[in-house]
Amino acid sequence: MNKKIDIYLAGPRGFCAGVERAILMVKEAIKKYGKPVYVRHEIVHNKYVVNSLTKEGAIFIEELDEIKNKNRPVIFSAHGVPKSVPREAKSLNLLYFDATCPLVSKIHREVEIFEKEDLPIILIGHRNHPEVIGTMGQIKSKIYLVEKAEDVSKLPFKNNQKIAYVTQTTLSIDDTKDIIAKIKKNFTNVKEPKKNDICYATTNRQEAVKAIAGKCDYFFVIGSNNSSNSLRLVEVAKNYGAKNCKLIENVNDLDNGILKNIKTIGITASASAPEILIKNLLRRISKIYQINIIESDFEKENIHFKIPSILKEAS
Repeated sequence: MNKKIDIYLAGPRGFCAGVERAILMVKEAIKKYGKPVYVRHEIVHNKYVVNSLTKEGAIFIEELDEIKNKNRPVIFSAHGVPKSVPREAKSLNLLYFDATCPLVSKIHREVEIFEKEDLPIILIGHRNHPEVIGTMGQIKSKIYLVEKAEDVSKLPFKNNQKIAYVTQTTLSIDDTKDIIAKIKKNFTNVKEPKKNDICYATTNRQEAVKAIAGKCDYFFVIGSNNSSNSLRLVEVAKNYGAKNCKLIENVNDLDNGILKNIKTIGITASASAPEILIKNLLRRISKIYQINIIESDFEKENIHFKIPSILKEAS
C-alpha cells in the first residue's frame, strides 16, 4: 500500500466567468462560421486551452496583419485591447468579436470617465501585460503606471492635486492594498473607482489559498507562466505559510522527486486553468500516494457573462 497523503483542494478554483465567456465565444464562432476562426493573442493565458481550441479550428495570432484570409472572423482576447485594434479591424473590413472580460471593460470605462473629468490617471498593474496595454490604449491622455509602492514617490503630481487610480484585475490583493495606501498617503485628493477593480475571481481564489496554505508542505498552482493571476496565487501561497510552492503548466513535467517526504499538499487552479488539469494532477499523485482529498467548503460562484447575441444563434 502506498503511503497516505492529505491533499487540500482550494475552493473556489479554476475558470472564472470571463474566461468561460471568452472560450465559449471562440467555440460558438467556429460552430457558426466554420474553420478557421482567428484569435488575436491567447484567448486566455493557458496553453491547454489554447491547444484545445487550436484543434477545434482556432488560429492564434499576435497582430491582425497576420490574418491570411480577411473573410474569416477574428476574436479579441479576454484581456482587452487598445482602441487601435478594433479601428484596424474596421479598416481591414474584418468581422470581429471582442471577448474582453466585462470586468476589464469596466476599467476601460472608468479611465474614459476620469479623462473626461480631466484627472491624471494612475494604473496599478504590471508593465507589458496585455490587460495593462489594453487599458492604457483606451484614451489619448497619458496613464501613469505604478507597479510597486516605491513607484508612487516618482509620480509628478502635487500633494493636493486631484488624481484618480484604477487597477489591473488580476493583482495580489495584499500588494495592491499597500500601493493604494501609499497613494493616499502621498496625495490628499484621490478619486477611487466606485467598486474595487480586482475581480471577484482573483479575490476569491487568493482567499481560498490563504485559508489552506499554512497546512501544506507543498503547494501546487496549476496555471501558465504568462498568467498574472497564476503568478499571484504562487506569491499568496508562499506568503501565507506554504513551505514550498510550484507553478505547474503541464502536469507531465512534474518531477516525482519533489513529492517525496511530504505529508500534505495544497492544490489550486488559476482563473484561466480548466478543472481537468486538477484531475490529471490528482491522478499523477495517486500513482505515488494513497490520497485523502480534503475539499474546501465554499459557496459556488454564480456569476455568468453573456456572449454576443449574434454568436448565440450558433447554439
